[in-house]
Amino acid sequence: MLPLDFNEFREKLSTQFRPWQRSFQFWVRAVDIYTGYKVFQVRVNFERDAAKREVIWENQHQLAADKIYNMCADLGGFFLKVAQIIGKPDLAPAAWVKRLVTLCDQAPPTPYNVVKVVLEKELGRSIDELFDRFDIEPLGSASIAQVHRARLKGDKTDVVVKVQHPGVQDLMMTDIRNLQVFALYMQKTDIKFDLYSVTKEMETQIGYEFNFLRESDAMEKIRHFLYENNKKSPVSVPRLIGNMNTRRVLVMEYIDGVPILRLGDEIAKRGINPEGKVAAAAKQNILKSLTLAYGQMILKSGFFHADPHPGNILICRGSQVALLDYGQVKDLPNQLRLGYASLVLALADHDPIRASESYRELGIDTVSNCEDEQTELFRLAQTMFDTKLPPGVTMLQPFAEESSIKKVGVEAFPEELFSVLRTVHLLRGLSVGLGINYSCTEQWRPIAEEALYRAGRLTDTNLNRNVVSFHVSEKDLKTTSIRKRGFFRGLFGR
Repeated sequence: MLPLDFNEFREKLSTQFRPWQRSFQFWVRAVDIYTGYKVFQVRVNFERDAAKREVIWENQHQLAADKIYNMCADLGGFFLKVAQIIGKPDLAPAAWVKRLVTLCDQAPPTPYNVVKVVLEKELGRSIDELFDRFDIEPLGSASIAQVHRARLKGDKTDVVVKVQHPGVQDLMMTDIRNLQVFALYMQKTDIKFDLYSVTKEMETQIGYEFNFLRESDAMEKIRHFLYENNKKSPVSVPRLIGNMNTRRVLVMEYIDGVPILRLGDEIAKRGINPEGKVAAAAKQNILKSLTLAYGQMILKSGFFHADPHPGNILICRGSQVALLDYGQVKDLPNQLRLGYASLVLALADHDPIRASESYRELGIDTVSNCEDEQTELFRLAQTMFDTKLPPGVTMLQPFAEESSIKKVGVEAFPEELFSVLRTVHLLRGLSVGLGINYSCTEQWRPIAEEALYRAGRLTDTNLNRNVVSFHVSEKDLKTTSIRKRGFFRGLFGR
């Protein structure tokens, strides 16, 4: 009996100290990465040759990429989401992107015997009673849950069973609070942006993800909205199965498709020229579908899927896009929805004055000491809320002195708007990865006009333009940067 009591005591002690251990690991690694860059910034200033400085920077980025990758992979949980956010070709150096993009769906899986216990406790019946087949190996494992392919008793079609990792909530909340402290420091020293509000919104949104009943309601609501507002929904949304959904288990239809990160392998298998017209049409189709779906969700409904990272996107037959994982959704208040619609029109029409007015309406407070404040504010709006980067900008460099975020400080940023910001940046990452430089605000102009017209804020608009017209030039289709190749490594045979 004594060994059992000792083991129980040791497990209890380990559980109590785990958050402290995790915090210690985060701070040791974060400080190492941050100070490495600060020391390097001083050292690189002594090199006058621009080409040599570029090479030195690349070496530093590679060193940091390995450290960030190891931190995110070792700690898992919330840091996998951090990797999804920062591992984008317009936001991070190429070395970071190449390393972090592989972490989309690589959380350590929960062992099958533990999954079995969770399932049977949540559903009240044994796996053998519920399923004819249940694959032991998961299809994928993410930060909060993993998914298994299965077949219900007496059914002929497969389903996907999503099961939450036990004990993951406490660890992720610890991670977020550590990040909030780091964000407060960063916004006071290096980045003039209200990062703390961003992390508070992340805390709220991720807290929702642990309730799968909320996710199932969101999935049904978005599915109904998209199917009601289109002759054919621009994206496929999984259908819920029966009454088998609880706070920690979700059962939905299985959608057959290729994860977008592995699409290149599939294209290569079929002998399609990755630089040809078929591949170009497929890329445009994918972006057109996602752009239309998000424009309608954000601007017409205000209730939208807020997590379009590559791990949540499947490409099905005929370039049909399936959008998965509705744990992160956002319901924008009408005031913010319409304020963002005004900003979309300002950006689409290249109207700096209206963009400034929209910023104030949205509650974004800025401060600037630069000479051409209005121009820099407009560039900042483009950088934050459009998929097409401002002229001359190929990658966001928040630490660079010439960046808009350095010239125009954002002192207050509405927490609820962060989900829109994050969604636009993820769409930008997809577009850069596909090699298409396009403006989502130009595509969303007719949807924004309709939203404002229905609210009585526009008196004269062409409501017949309520379908996104997706056009990009041949120049925009060319992939010329290593950053683009890095994000969708091998996407079209590269």
